[in-house]
Amino acid sequence: MPVKAKNSGTIPTVVSDARRQLYYELVSGASGLVLALFMWGHMVLVGSILTGERGFNWLAEMLEVYYIAQPTVVVILVLFLVHAALASRKIPAQLAERRRMIELGKGLAHAGRDRPATASAISPLQAHVESRLWIWQVRTGMVVLVLGSFHVILLGIDVLTPLFGERPGIEALTSVARVKAGLWLPYAILLLCVEFHASVGLYRLAVKWGVGRHFSRRALHIIERVLLWFFLGLGVVVLLVLADVLSPPLAFLLTGPAT
Repeated sequence: MPVKAKNSGTIPTVVSDARRQLYYELVSGASGLVLALFMWGHMVLVGSILTGERGFNWLAEMLEVYYIAQPTVVVILVLFLVHAALASRKIPAQLAERRRMIELGKGLAHAGRDRPATASAISPLQAHVESRLWIWQVRTGMVVLVLGSFHVILLGIDVLTPLFGERPGIEALTSVARVKAGLWLPYAILLLCVEFHASVGLYRLAVKWGVGRHFSRRALHIIERVLLWFFLGLGVVVLLVLADVLSPPLAFLLTGPAT
């Protein structure tokens, strides 16, 4: 009678697990890409506040009247939760693992400072940029999960209910009043974290899925930094206008009579 191999069921299990992990990676990457593109588009739309209250309200009303904003909020909330659930698989769950990640981050931050003076010598602690980016992406991702959920839910309440105004929908007056009253601080933190998380996430996604065959790592790093600083700078100006610290710099574009 033939003896059954002890590991006969191991290979199918490993293959099944590998397929599942690949599926998770595909969904996580695709949802992250869509969320990053939406975030940048959202920044441009919110940037209509730079033209003043009139331009902001006109754009918001157009998106709501043609039922673009309502389903978009629901879809983005679902994508946000799906991406958070799949990406959280890579976040250290145990306290000991988080401590090791913190120690690794500190070690990488200080690596290379004590390298030998000779040009040919290579320090074993030379900073590893990719690892540092991953560590900070995890850290910013946890912040985005909390503050981003709050922002998307608040946005959904604005679009779908009249809870914060006389009618359902986003209004410049209400938005400015809320940001000025104190929401500027969590929004500033969210802006910094989400811009870093999105730009680095797209960089790592490009490297992972073979874009590096057409662009060097250096070129991808430059693209990532350009996107980061452009949208971060735009976001800071938009936030200052929403906080009523800065007057809308493009208000002169809509100086004509209202129709």
